[in-house]
Amino acid sequence: MVFTVGVLSLQGGFSEHLVSLKRAAVHLQRNVECIEVRTPQELSTCEALIIPGGESTTLSLVAQQSGLLEPLRDFVKQKRKPTWGTCAGLIFLSEEATSTKRGGQELVGGLDVRVHRNHFGRQKESFVTNLELAFLQDSSVTDKPPPFPAVFIRAPVVDKVLTDKVEQTPTAPVEVLAVLPGRHASNKAALTGDEASVQPQGDGDIVALRQANVFGTSFHPELTDDIRVHVWWLQQVFMASTPN
Repeated sequence: MVFTVGVLSLQGGFSEHLVSLKRAAVHLQRNVECIEVRTPQELSTCEALIIPGGESTTLSLVAQQSGLLEPLRDFVKQKRKPTWGTCAGLIFLSEEATSTKRGGQELVGGLDVRVHRNHFGRQKESFVTNLELAFLQDSSVTDKPPPFPAVFIRAPVVDKVLTDKVEQTPTAPVEVLAVLPGRHASNKAALTGDEASVQPQGDGDIVALRQANVFGTSFHPELTDDIRVHVWWLQQVFMASTPN
């Protein structure tokens, strides 16, 4: 049986994700068809989807023009299929965003968070840092996986978890998977009361999180030779698709 995973290919770094996905599928010895998604028809064939980095305002505009905005919302929030957003994709999958361009932008949603766009500054302030990703234990041969080379390019961070968000159907809590410690500690997510339970120990910026079927990262795993995050995500996708 062929398992179809799509990468939204309206703009941005979709080709790099496709390469990493194919390598991850080979690593897992799974029969995965990795396709570019530009139409509602192509989206309908997918069991899971990656929304890549790029320019989130442009991504939103092209999705509207392509008739994909509502199908994407249905895919993520109604069908609840596994979806991963990197950088601009994380913004697109958030319920709210700040520092948007005048007039705001349409979002798909699915993550009950507010993100701050371009939190780490302009393109010239991009950086690579070793990030501890404990969740990669699931795709590592060691108990403590080595640090991941995380690439940050005009990246967003979560600045609030919307615990008061009212949904039509109950959703899982937001699970913080990684923080970038120290570097921008003064800008850490303002979590108070019940929200504090999702904040890991120590100061830092939230740069990876998950809620039910939606996974988001501020950084770009597809811009490295390290496929561990893609392997881990495909493992989660396969587990979600396996009947109990």
